[in-house]
Amino acid sequence: MYCNYMSRLFKYFKLNWIPIILITLSIYDLRIDLRLLLDFFTFSSLFYTISEHPLAITVLITIPNLFNSLKKD
Repeated sequence: MYCNYMSRLFKYFKLNWIPIILITLSIYDLRIDLRLLLDFFTFSSLFYTISEHPLAITVLITIPNLFNSLKKD
């Protein structure tokens, strides 16, 4: 039973390693700004985060679409 879950997990990582790495790197790039937003949310800090990290924001917005396209294959 445990081996079945592990094999499914490895298969999932094998098929989706690029989106997982992109999500990890995007969150790592936004780590300081996310902490500021969670501690002291202001709209100016939100707009600053979006304007200073457009690639990371774009990756996080488009990742669900990428996962859905991988499911169809």
